[in-house]
Amino acid sequence: MSTSPPGRTVLVTGGSGFVAAHLVRQLLERGHRVRTTVRGPANPAKLAPLRALQDAHPGRLDVFEADLLREGSFDEPAKGCSVVFHVASPFLMPEKIKDGQRDVVDPALHGTRNVVGAVDRTETVERLVFTSTVGAIFGDYADVDHMDGRVLSEKYVNTTSTVENNPYHYAKTVAEQAAWDAEAAQSRWRMVSLNPGLILGPSLTPASDSGSLFLLDELFKGYFFYGAPDFSFTTVDVRDVAAAHIAAAEHPDAHGRYILAAEEMTSFHQMAQLLRRHHPRDLRLPRTALPHWPVRVLGPAFGLSQDYIRKHLGIRFRVDNRRSTEELGLVYRPIEETLLDHHRSWSEQRRRRPAAS
Repeated sequence: MSTSPPGRTVLVTGGSGFVAAHLVRQLLERGHRVRTTVRGPANPAKLAPLRALQDAHPGRLDVFEADLLREGSFDEPAKGCSVVFHVASPFLMPEKIKDGQRDVVDPALHGTRNVVGAVDRTETVERLVFTSTVGAIFGDYADVDHMDGRVLSEKYVNTTSTVENNPYHYAKTVAEQAAWDAEAAQSRWRMVSLNPGLILGPSLTPASDSGSLFLLDELFKGYFFYGAPDFSFTTVDVRDVAAAHIAAAEHPDAHGRYILAAEEMTSFHQMAQLLRRHHPRDLRLPRTALPHWPVRVLGPAFGLSQDYIRKHLGIRFRVDNRRSTEELGLVYRPIEETLLDHHRSWSEQRRRRPAAS
């Protein structure tokens, strides 16, 4: 299979999303001709960044309307493309998921099948780069206790999540497997799966609904000023995720799954400490770490089940990210840079949307 050098035509699904917008920009900057899809033209705020990229790169970015749940919706956008980046998939905060099957599983699984169907029907496509998540590798942090050396590795698959218990991780697991099954059923195109941790960093789309962008909302707004609970995260910068997508498309030997995350996890307390170096007068940022017992006692009042607390509180593990650094050449940004840019983006967005304060 040939590589995808600059100047080739590629498709990015969900171009107005948090990750996809960065990917579209980086692809254009590398000289590619880009096609991207959006659900509909009704939200001008979401489309504004794509329109700005069209103005900055005349004639090299085409925007199509496509629906993950409508069969054949991606056939026209995929025409003439050598690579398809399937990025579009809902990432909702748990409290926003009313029906796990309807809200996340169906869009992820049926959307993947529809995109793969377009890839199958488009003879020019050589590679599918699939945006998955570390959540397709484990369901709960406690699962990593059973992995070799308690190190997160690409060789594992999430077997503990269900529609009822962590529907987002379950949705991404079954969607990724559906894509692998489709690749195995043919020989014309190859697939690479990228499995990022918590994606942080600046948003190009001020109207983004990504749960990633707002996951630290409670930390920034001062909900933990009395002390940061001992929850840690595998983290990666959105700009590094976009760069990894391009590397996965351009490196001819790229194959299989690639974890995208820093080797060490970062806790809420560590995040607050890093931010306080640059915002020492921000009283909303916690100065201390919260002991485990009040989290266990009060957690259920804030929507945290005892089962979730038991499987996540205080648990840390290492991440084996060697495939991403050695094979894709990825160089991870320092978490401090990512957090500062994420906080800046969050602050700017809140200034633009005062009604949401």
